[in-house]
Amino acid sequence: MSAGTAGKTGIQVSPAHPGRPVKPRHGAQVGAAVVVLAAITVWAGIGVQINIAAIWENWSNASGNIIQLLQPDYGFFPKVIPALVETLQMAVIATAVGSALSLPLAFLASRATNPRPGLLRATRLVMNIVRAVPDILYAAILVAVVGVGALSGVMALILFNVGIIVKLVSEALDGEDPGALEAALAAGASWPKANRAAMLPQILPSFASQVLYTFELNIRASTVIGLVGAGGLGILIDNVRSFFRYHELSMIILSILALVLVLESVSSALRRKLV
Repeated sequence: MSAGTAGKTGIQVSPAHPGRPVKPRHGAQVGAAVVVLAAITVWAGIGVQINIAAIWENWSNASGNIIQLLQPDYGFFPKVIPALVETLQMAVIATAVGSALSLPLAFLASRATNPRPGLLRATRLVMNIVRAVPDILYAAILVAVVGVGALSGVMALILFNVGIIVKLVSEALDGEDPGALEAALAAGASWPKANRAAMLPQILPSFASQVLYTFELNIRASTVIGLVGAGGLGILIDNVRSFFRYHELSMIILSILALVLVLESVSSALRRKLV
C-alpha cells in the first residue's frame, strides 16, 4: 500500500516502518484515569478518617498480642475439634440444601430459559434482595428468631448460598449457546422439558463448580456468623477472644487454615475433572 493510498483510506502509517500502522497512544487517558482514581481514593480515606500515624502509635499495644498469636497452644486442639466438626457439618447441610434450591431458581432468573418477563423480573428482584443482605445479618436475625445454635447458622448459610449460586448459574445460562434449546422448542417440547433436555446438561459442570466454590465459602462464613451465636467455630472464637486468650485463638486459626487448605485441594481436583 502506498503512502498516498494509506492517506486516502485514513490509516496512519509509521514513517520508520512504511506499511505498518501507527500504534495508538493512550498514555494521556491512562494517566488521567490514574489521577482520578487516586483522587477518589484520597477523598474516601479522608471521609472515613484513616489515620496511618495511629498504626505506629498503637503498635506497642498490638505487639504483645501478635507474640501470643505466634505461640499457639496445641493442647487446646482437642477442644477445637467438636466446633470444627460442627462447622463442617453446617457447611455440608447448607451447601446441599442451598444448591438444590438454587438450580430451579437459576433457570427462572435467566433470560435464556425463562420466557415470561414478569416472572423473570420478580425472580431477579427477590434474588437481589436475598443477595443484598450480609450473611452475618441473616445470622443475627435468625438467632433472635430460632435461638442460639447451629440451626440458625445453617439457615443463614442457605440464604447466603442461594443468592450466590443463582446469580452465577443464571449468568452462565445466559452465556450458553441457545441452539439446542431452540431445536428442542421447534420439535414441540415445552419450555420446562426443553430446559431439562437442552440446557441442563450444558450447565451441570458449571453448576457443580459453583457448588464446590460455595462450599469453600461456607467454611469461612460459618466461622464469622458464629460470632453472633449461630453455631460452629465462631462461638468458640468469641469465647476465647473475650478473655484475650490469644494462644488458644492462634490454635483455632491454624485449625481453620488446615481445614480450608484440605478442602481447597480436594475441590480443585474435583473441579478439574468436572469442568
